[in-house]
Amino acid sequence: MRDGFVKVAAGTPEIRVADCPYNARQCIELIGEAWQRGVRVLVLPELCLTGYTCGDLFLQDTLLDGAAKALQTVREATAHLDMIIALGLPVRAAGKLYNCAAVLHRGQVLGFVPKTRVPNYSEFYERRWFSGADALFSATVKVPGQEAPVLVAQQLFACPDVPNLTIGVEICEDLWASDPPSNALARAGATLICNLSASDELVGKADYRRQLVSGQSARLLCAYIYADAGEGESSTDLVFAGHNLIAENGAILAETRFTCGLIVTEVDVDRLMSERRKNTTFQSIYEEDLGEWGIARVTEADLKPADTVLTRFIAPNPFVPADHGDRAARCQEILTIAAAGLKKRLKHTRASTAVVGLSGGLDSTLALLITARAMDMLGRPRTDIVALTMPCFGTTSRTKSNAEVLAERVGATFQTVDIGEAVKVHFRDIGQSMEDLSVTFENGQARERTQVLMDVANRTGGMVVGTGDLSELALGWATYNGDHMSMYGVNASIPKTLVRHLVAYVADENEATDPRLSAVLRDILDTPVSPELLPPKEGEIAQKTEDLVGPYELHDFFLYYAIRWGFPPRKVYRLALQALEGTYGRETILRWLKNFYRRFFAQQFKRSCLPDGPKVGTLTLSPRGDWRMPSDAMATLWMNEVETLQ
Repeated sequence: MRDGFVKVAAGTPEIRVADCPYNARQCIELIGEAWQRGVRVLVLPELCLTGYTCGDLFLQDTLLDGAAKALQTVREATAHLDMIIALGLPVRAAGKLYNCAAVLHRGQVLGFVPKTRVPNYSEFYERRWFSGADALFSATVKVPGQEAPVLVAQQLFACPDVPNLTIGVEICEDLWASDPPSNALARAGATLICNLSASDELVGKADYRRQLVSGQSARLLCAYIYADAGEGESSTDLVFAGHNLIAENGAILAETRFTCGLIVTEVDVDRLMSERRKNTTFQSIYEEDLGEWGIARVTEADLKPADTVLTRFIAPNPFVPADHGDRAARCQEILTIAAAGLKKRLKHTRASTAVVGLSGGLDSTLALLITARAMDMLGRPRTDIVALTMPCFGTTSRTKSNAEVLAERVGATFQTVDIGEAVKVHFRDIGQSMEDLSVTFENGQARERTQVLMDVANRTGGMVVGTGDLSELALGWATYNGDHMSMYGVNASIPKTLVRHLVAYVADENEATDPRLSAVLRDILDTPVSPELLPPKEGEIAQKTEDLVGPYELHDFFLYYAIRWGFPPRKVYRLALQALEGTYGRETILRWLKNFYRRFFAQQFKRSCLPDGPKVGTLTLSPRGDWRMPSDAMATLWMNEVETLQ
């Protein structure tokens, strides 16, 4: 394992019903392929050494003896492999027959886990042959060449060389139960649930199965491997599709259906533990006293080089919906949540107006669109929005024109307040030269704009709607008591990449109904991100934010993994290389990663006194909500680690 990633697989061998030697060979072939691909945990289907559809042959000792010999064959063939393997077979114990998962490591049986509930269907199904394990805690099972392991209904499996990986096992219909075993397994510390299944295929069942697996992984904050029986099972009455699934915290990472073979991916147990640390439902997997729970620990071993190679998809824009088909619903939801927050604040304060500083840039555009939606929710005219453009030394004709057209198309009351003379007077008062284009030159304009907004809000009985976004808050790219301040910040939990996405969505939605609004939004999208605080060069924007602080695409990626998940710099860097190396080179990624950590720590004081604003996604930097950090915390540990990266 490296950086919390564990390579796992679900496999469906092509079997023959009741041909145990053949089935053992098929399983061994899949195990060998998984080993070559660096897999550490492999799950094979329910009763795969015999076939699930043996029927009354399960009552024949000949079949049961054949299954035991097949298990011995698999044990001997895998004695050299540092891999946890779960595969299914019938097991005799305590005078009963149980449908079990055998959990193997280096040729040793760590334990047999029985199916805890036999489905209460007709006698045609399993309860005709197998006993349920609800009342069973343990029984001994003789295995050639090994001390008798324990047959357990409640068993966890752990690897000392793979921190945070603790495995629980349930079998097929156990997942369909109202209280599946995985609930208790996860509460006891399991971060990975392995399900050995033989689920027959029916119309619509695949969707339901997929929802069950993804939903269970989300509820339990775990990874979930579902290995399904497939080709080779009897089709006398049923069809088995080999619907294999690997999920992590609600997301399907890998899937296959109507085929045999392996699906392989990595699960991120560090990510799961990051979530569990915030949830007191789960015990520590290192607790000494687990009550009736047992833990079987495998021996330590060196990792295979292939285990460090990531195959799972890493989204380059983690804040942006990856599924284009889901885009409209997601954008509508984000806009509605933000607008609902502003609606409540406007109603509570009885504000006569909502005052928005409109620069012609992305952030203020989104703030205006959200404010317009809030007014619609309140049943108030959009003329109650006061949109102010405040040109000064860096304003270009393009952004000024876009601000005016945008306000007109939205239906807001538009005003222009040229702050140039006021800023010059202020500079004379404090002795600031107009030729000194320093931070004072820039911030003086930002603070003057905020003063104008606040005073206009007072004059009109209104409140100032903030425009700053989550990315700017993370980097501290805001003037303290300038654009940093407002009476309600609607964009406060929306990162820059998502701001762009939302504005593009509104442009698309208005393409047919309001082409002028759509056109101005597209021009705003094409305008370089800039605070426009330095004089333009030949009429063009001279100050481009991403040239100064770095690409927002990178910073949003760093923000998501470093803050949302708490990953260390080495892992954030590795993920960025995986997701973005085709767009940015290693040197570029590393350069801006250093800048991200430096700025994030240095600028916390601005986040410690943020105005109120709605949380719309999984991350916010509000000091009253998700992020509580001292303003004088040192970045030494993080920067030291960044310096070691190459």
